[in-house]
Amino acid sequence: MTRIVKKAAAQQRSQKSKGNTASIATEVAAVDLGSNSFHMLVARENDGQLQVLDRLREAVRLAAGLGPDRKLTREAETRALACLERFGQRLRQLPQNRVRVVGTNTLRRLQDGGAFVAAAEKALGHEIGIISGVEEARLVYNGVTHGMDSRRGARRRRLVVDIGGGSTELIIGRGADAQLMESVPLGCVVHTQRFFSDGEITRARMREARLAARVEIEFLEHRYRRAGWDVALGASGTVRGAWRVMKGQGWSDELITREALEKTLEMTIRAGKIERIDFPGLREDRRPVFAGGIAVLAGIFDGLGITAMETSDRALREGLIYDLLGRLSDRDVRNRSVEQMAERYGIDRQHAQAVERTALKLLDQVAASWQLDRRIATTLLHWAAQLQEIGLIIAHDGSHRHGEYILRNADMFGFSQTDQTMLAALVRLQRGKFANSVIEEIPEAWRALVRKLAVIFRLAVVLHRARTPGLRVPLKISIDARTVKLDFRPGWLDRYPLTREDLEIEAQALEAAGLRLRVM
Repeated sequence: MTRIVKKAAAQQRSQKSKGNTASIATEVAAVDLGSNSFHMLVARENDGQLQVLDRLREAVRLAAGLGPDRKLTREAETRALACLERFGQRLRQLPQNRVRVVGTNTLRRLQDGGAFVAAAEKALGHEIGIISGVEEARLVYNGVTHGMDSRRGARRRRLVVDIGGGSTELIIGRGADAQLMESVPLGCVVHTQRFFSDGEITRARMREARLAARVEIEFLEHRYRRAGWDVALGASGTVRGAWRVMKGQGWSDELITREALEKTLEMTIRAGKIERIDFPGLREDRRPVFAGGIAVLAGIFDGLGITAMETSDRALREGLIYDLLGRLSDRDVRNRSVEQMAERYGIDRQHAQAVERTALKLLDQVAASWQLDRRIATTLLHWAAQLQEIGLIIAHDGSHRHGEYILRNADMFGFSQTDQTMLAALVRLQRGKFANSVIEEIPEAWRALVRKLAVIFRLAVVLHRARTPGLRVPLKISIDARTVKLDFRPGWLDRYPLTREDLEIEAQALEAAGLRLRVM
């Protein structure tokens, strides 16, 4: 009996240990480097529900430290890096693929920000991806609306408004699908700096700030009003801060109404000075930017004709978590973006698959020698193969350059600027001159990887130039110092003279990459 009890206890300990391991395995984190505040969220997925393990927020006010030259002041850099050091202490034990860090409006506007981003990545211990305004809007919508359909019905159309420190995202969608997405340069920090920089609040200034906010969204008013929505949802600290003030005054319960908004504006004007803003329910770090934020909110209510708005405590960081969980479970939205682009631009799928198959065959043989991360390398080669001919939509001549331009400037859901830059570089470098200047535009940490993948990709493209159906290339590749050796089955190249000639030309091109190509 004692043995049975001990055995049962051991099994329980084993199961508990396995359970703990599973919990650790699903732990993920998101960091939102906003223009007003930095947010960190650590969570795990438990039976389809998001379980928050840790949450940190610091008011860094990065946008306030961005000068006319679009460079950060030393004080702003110091505040930001100190915050990221603290975040980094919590996140360093997590694997790189389980943490997603994004920079938004201020980091998008930053001039020559490579040195700051490198210092920020070192402080945090994780890579930072700067995302476009449209990608930020998509992630905000996903964060706010995730799981709502089961509670409120999938057919409701939603307007989601997120007023940040340097930009405002406005999205209309139905269910999980965002249909209209815009990011405009409106934010509580920049609007406060523009209209209340000396701390004075007057009726005339508030009227001007409110009108300026409406002018900023004028270009989207008609489209958004025509699309319509069943419910308006406000996210972010600005909207939630305004709602708490209204609730504290007894002017609002669960909704921000136009009447409550007007009363809050009037109360802010009567305060007269930013330093006198001390409203019940308003966090202390929100007071310096409240005047600009409430003016932006009023301008949006005016422009879109909003009469009432619900609020949400979820925003970009939750959207990042859900997106990251999708990547970890083979639901990477980036793959869907690539597939949609391939379909839209009429890519020859069979040819793309042939190039990809050969590129991955080459990768398998050189990954160890070149010390390549197989997961990242495979993903980049897959995307590049699927979109290698996207530039043909413009012209055959220079199609690789046209493709690079499209991929650098397209709105690609799920992609950071670095993702897009690397993909665009591979498409550009698939043939012709090996332009080292293209590599230099990639963040330094990724240059060596892209340079090596470009060599693999170029060879795969050359080998399939003839578009021979079902072609399986019988070759082995080896790397020796700076020499790339291709060893074909005897007599194979004699049957494909065009390929032999292309490889001779390619050998000259690869000299610019510091490589010698030998064909056997």
